[in-house]
Amino acid sequence: MNLSDLSNLSSKRLEALSNEGIKEVYDLLNFFPRRYLDRSNTQKIKYLAGSGEEVTVAGKVTDISTAGYGKKKRLEVYINDGTGMVKGVWFRGVGYFSKFFKEGETVAFFGPAKRYGKSISIAHPEVDKISSEGDLDSFSRIFPIYPGSKALSKARITSKLVQQWMEEILNKHTFDEFLPDHLLSEFKFPRRQEAYRMIHFPESHNEHKNALNRFKFEELFLFELSMEKINYTIKERANGHVFNETGTYTSRYFNELLPFELTDGQRSSLAEIKTDVRSGRQMNRLIQGDVGAGKTIVAIGAMLMALDNGFQAAFLAPTEILAEQHYRTLADHLKELDINVRLLVGSQKKALRTDILTDTEGGNAQIVVGTHAIIQDEVRFHNLGLAVIDEQHRFGVQQRADLLNKGSHPHMLVMSATPIPRSLAMTVYADLDVSIIRDMPAGRKPIKTAIRSNKKREDVYNFVQQEVKDGGQVYVVYPLVEESEALDLKDATAGFEKLKKRFPDFNIGLLHGRMKTEEKDAVMKAFINNEIQILVSTTVIEVGVDVANASIMIIEHAERFGLSQLHQLRGRIGRGERQSYCILMPDVKVSKSGAFRLKTMEETNDGFRIAEADLKLRGPGDFLGTKQSGLPDFKFADIVEDQFLLTQAKDKAKKLLESDPDLQTPQNSDLEKVFTPYFKEKVQFYGMG
Repeated sequence: MNLSDLSNLSSKRLEALSNEGIKEVYDLLNFFPRRYLDRSNTQKIKYLAGSGEEVTVAGKVTDISTAGYGKKKRLEVYINDGTGMVKGVWFRGVGYFSKFFKEGETVAFFGPAKRYGKSISIAHPEVDKISSEGDLDSFSRIFPIYPGSKALSKARITSKLVQQWMEEILNKHTFDEFLPDHLLSEFKFPRRQEAYRMIHFPESHNEHKNALNRFKFEELFLFELSMEKINYTIKERANGHVFNETGTYTSRYFNELLPFELTDGQRSSLAEIKTDVRSGRQMNRLIQGDVGAGKTIVAIGAMLMALDNGFQAAFLAPTEILAEQHYRTLADHLKELDINVRLLVGSQKKALRTDILTDTEGGNAQIVVGTHAIIQDEVRFHNLGLAVIDEQHRFGVQQRADLLNKGSHPHMLVMSATPIPRSLAMTVYADLDVSIIRDMPAGRKPIKTAIRSNKKREDVYNFVQQEVKDGGQVYVVYPLVEESEALDLKDATAGFEKLKKRFPDFNIGLLHGRMKTEEKDAVMKAFINNEIQILVSTTVIEVGVDVANASIMIIEHAERFGLSQLHQLRGRIGRGERQSYCILMPDVKVSKSGAFRLKTMEETNDGFRIAEADLKLRGPGDFLGTKQSGLPDFKFADIVEDQFLLTQAKDKAKKLLESDPDLQTPQNSDLEKVFTPYFKEKVQFYGMG
């Protein structure tokens, strides 16, 4: 059956449907109602309360008249069901509706019934003409309202017309079931054919809810099944290097050189990594932890396992500044072990670069730290056993896949300091095994956060003056570079000039996105070296940059920033031993959601709590921002609202693949037919082909 076979479907309507992405019968069937009108509440007029409840009433038309003049003219139609009288009122379409009704005919009204004095009226009710009891039964039900658009409206495609088409399709088409019977039974889901009927012709709210949950689960299940398959493919495609030896490097570092105790989260993460690298399969693991949770120590532990077994390790950072910082950190931590750590970045001179490339290919460079330049073809490792990616969300999915395919298929460890709620982790990172570090190292002082109005600005500046005199450094963050008449915000450039006048004895720097890369790097390095005491910046402050003396962050117009952004900015301070303070300075007028964000920041330093709150405020698309994040585009499911179904789908997908990896058993044959083309799309998207 083709779309063109449906009744009342002109070429104009076909074009309108096509513009909405509806090109086949199956597309139309998946064009679900956006809401429902419950017209099943049919009542006798004498029992109406008139408090605004939505009701269905039917009766004979007893009077058709107009009232008022000009723009206030209205049509009033009275119907009587033998128990009482109700008035339908139209303020628009008076001419059309005055011709639509005839005295003596039976009609049904649906809408909110309100009492005005002794009479009850319904403004702009839904209307159907009733010729028999059967007609009233078909009117008095739950009626679907389909998504609208200008194109659909122009082609006169109404909800009533769409439902007629749905009835034709379901009467002429049979839709095969592909979910396994044991899942349908366990969750009490309707079979596919029945589920479509329950979506488009629901007889009760529970029936509709059950059918919708079935389609949500189906969507989530196929996605999680594909992610489990990708994960399985990654692990099975190439035998992973086996790290059995826990030798000199690992033993000396953790038993002799590390000056503090590991947290429980660090220990459990290292244990999970050890299990992975001993399994004979390629590791593909994410370490998630808040700013300052100690992910780098876990990464060092993993790299030392590689070195103890005769392999090299690579460490990728998203920018040269971060790569240089990690290089210094690793070189400092590992100097007592006499490990050769090399830094490879794009800005190096040719002679130095050639030396590093030779060292890497020959195997003398045991750990190579750098940007994405590491995964370019000209970089050849002697025996790469482990690749670590820091701030993985800054890398594309394809870049991660390139690294998995590099050389002899190294183990992969990715790290993120951007807390991701569990529901998102199960989708965005569904192809990864996830370890979470929730606890913080002992002795780290929580950042104190406070909201201060513009009236308190001088007090804030006096506090800044004293802190800088005591050896601290300060970030002042603005939302914009130059003043915007539309938003009327303070800008970084003007703020920089004002602060220079206010603090003439301090060196003040300016950092923003319109500066050249070399200029930004020079300013950031000067701040790291304490040659700049106050850094005025937009949000280009590098994630992960450590400035131990930075103890104050002032965020101007803080209500303009998202929760996750505020949390990431706050994470630039509190990196050393000094007590640190984040001061949020909002505008005079703050929206309800803006006030909620600021209050959340003031109340907690827990990045996972903040991420959950931010996800609820913004939704998953805005939370992650870019397509490269890998967020699937679900049609029916909402990963925030449907977390229970998501968890169930992931669990069932994993168990099914464990028992039948290729879906070859008879009970999974129908699923295999649907899953195979779906999986090919996912494999292509994730660059795993």
